[in-house]
Amino acid sequence: MAKSYSRRNFLKVSALSGGGMLISFNLLQLSAGAQPADSEPFAPNAYIKISADGSIVLMAPNPEIGQGVKTSLPLIIAEELEVNWQTIQVELAPLHSAMGRQTAGGSGSVRGRYNELRTIGATAREMLVAAAAQTWSVPAAECTAANGEVTHTPTGKKLSYGALAATAATMPVPAKPALKDPKTFKLIGTRITDVDAKKIVTGQPLFGIDTRKEGMLFAMVSRPPAYGKTLGKVDDTAALKVQGVKKVVQIENAVAVLATSTWAAKKGRDALVVQWNDKEKLENTADHFDSFKKLLDKPSATPPARNDGDVDAAAQQAVKVLDVYYEMPALSHGQMEPLNFYANVQNGKAALYGPTQVPASVRSEVAKKLGIAEADITIASPRQGGGFGRKLMTDNGVEAALISAAAKCPVQVQWTREDDMQNDFYRPAEMWRYRAALSATELLSWHQSGIGIGRGVRGDSYIAGSIANYRAEGQGFASNTPTGWWRAPGANTLAFAAESFMDEICVALKKDPVAFRLAILQQAKQQPVGKLSYDPDKYKSVIDLVVSMSNWNSKKPGIFKGFSTWYSFGSYVAQVVEVQLVKGQPKIMKVYCAVNCGRVINLSGAENQVQGSIVDGIGHAMYPKVTFVNGAVQETNFHAYKMLRMKDAPMDIEVGFVPSEEPPTGLGEPGLPPIAPALANALFAATGKRIRKMPFAEQMG
Repeated sequence: MAKSYSRRNFLKVSALSGGGMLISFNLLQLSAGAQPADSEPFAPNAYIKISADGSIVLMAPNPEIGQGVKTSLPLIIAEELEVNWQTIQVELAPLHSAMGRQTAGGSGSVRGRYNELRTIGATAREMLVAAAAQTWSVPAAECTAANGEVTHTPTGKKLSYGALAATAATMPVPAKPALKDPKTFKLIGTRITDVDAKKIVTGQPLFGIDTRKEGMLFAMVSRPPAYGKTLGKVDDTAALKVQGVKKVVQIENAVAVLATSTWAAKKGRDALVVQWNDKEKLENTADHFDSFKKLLDKPSATPPARNDGDVDAAAQQAVKVLDVYYEMPALSHGQMEPLNFYANVQNGKAALYGPTQVPASVRSEVAKKLGIAEADITIASPRQGGGFGRKLMTDNGVEAALISAAAKCPVQVQWTREDDMQNDFYRPAEMWRYRAALSATELLSWHQSGIGIGRGVRGDSYIAGSIANYRAEGQGFASNTPTGWWRAPGANTLAFAAESFMDEICVALKKDPVAFRLAILQQAKQQPVGKLSYDPDKYKSVIDLVVSMSNWNSKKPGIFKGFSTWYSFGSYVAQVVEVQLVKGQPKIMKVYCAVNCGRVINLSGAENQVQGSIVDGIGHAMYPKVTFVNGAVQETNFHAYKMLRMKDAPMDIEVGFVPSEEPPTGLGEPGLPPIAPALANALFAATGKRIRKMPFAEQMG
């Protein structure tokens, strides 16, 4: 539950030196947490700074990990503020209590802040209008704001926001500012270029890896070579002889080499002689999957997460029972910018700067590890070269702080790609067993059971609530393999299994995959069984749109189609993949994707997010995996952990959005879950071979 708040807590207006105006908002503060939650709102906060010279700075409060929030969040403020987007400045905000929950995860940044950011812009606009009205001694109703200035309509007199800023800072805060009619939006829903686009393509220093500070040393860290090993004896004699190496320090289960360059730090690390001792069992991926299969073939040791009707009785009445297994390997996050972090810990204070999706959590963990008050720790984040859930963990920031404290100097810890892939918090390996009882023409029951490394697997598809006999079971498998959140957590694996299985049911019943799903959704709408966690009409909206976009019901010579749909993070997505056989090998020709995500804020950014999700989903379905042998990761770089190449990417991706007047829902993740099953279903249509195991390329031969 959100904390109660007063208008005093809601907004603070300050006059700046030189006649400017600073507006800080502090709405509904919530505690920060590392775990993204589908239904949990983010605390909406922001700063607006209007200077007397007319310059306007809008702060982007949430971490920018490539999802575009450095553009879209200020865009919402700018819409209500009525400013010229081309003239404003946008900055990433450091961690500050006035900014609320500054987290990037669970596709929550825009959907969690939309209404409040509109209020922020509208409040500032009304105060500027009031300042103009007072200056001219006219009714505020006769004044309008647009393009960064206020106009007195009857006379045509104008004053810029800069000229009004000092007076506006003294105006009463409106109790309930009027929000614009969405029909009058000028920015929201249009195509807006990312504010950093030019800097990115021209190689400007935007990222944590670019950090350079006075007196800073570069560090590389020797970490355990396998999960289950612990640090033993260390001989740093040779390392300290490497030119440029200044210090070697030991921290928790690791050794850091500090030098005047990353190359010197790497050569020094290579020269270390480290003894690693076995502390725990050294695990193997092959053993994991053997254990998964044995456990799934037994009655579940835990009660079902959901159990509607009588699945066992329905199976007794079946003409046919489908009983199949789906396997998904562990995956690395593989973000383009390897992990890094800057820390300067001195005199009981810490200054931190680096890529993280959870700056508040990093600060909290550093405070605990070093015994420093959080008030004595500052932290800010640069634009980040990807995240995908990896940076929901705090290890890179905490490690840098520990090294700086031990070495008593500022330090930038730089990870190599091998470090990144061998010390990840992986998407856990999973196996699912699906059983369906069928009559000659109908689906009688659905029984799913899953198991995965670490946390227990769980989740339902839209079949839950639409069928009388339904059972869902899930369990976790104890392991010392570290796991974490990976783009569209939970949904990215469940969708593959559930929607691939749905296609198998359609083939067995000789039903059209789209028509069958629409019938299921209609049943759920008219006669739901138990709890319904989705809106059937919104599901139907994306299915209808993608059917129209792809001409699903028409056949194209040599083109084979696969369909899938999924709901996650508040948004509905339906996709059609078209595959063609080229010299006997399947080639992805086109992907059609329909999305219902409420109101779209930045159309070009939204399209990019969906297209990126599709490319990401195809790549990780087709090629990579993480394999553990005696606790060690075998795929240490992109030569073995294969990513999607341009030649294998779809020739075209067409994205359509269902028009909506509702507030925005999630978008950074929902486009990914349905692409793997849509592709698998298209490959089946093309080749007749059913793919139930990732990576697909290994199954296709």
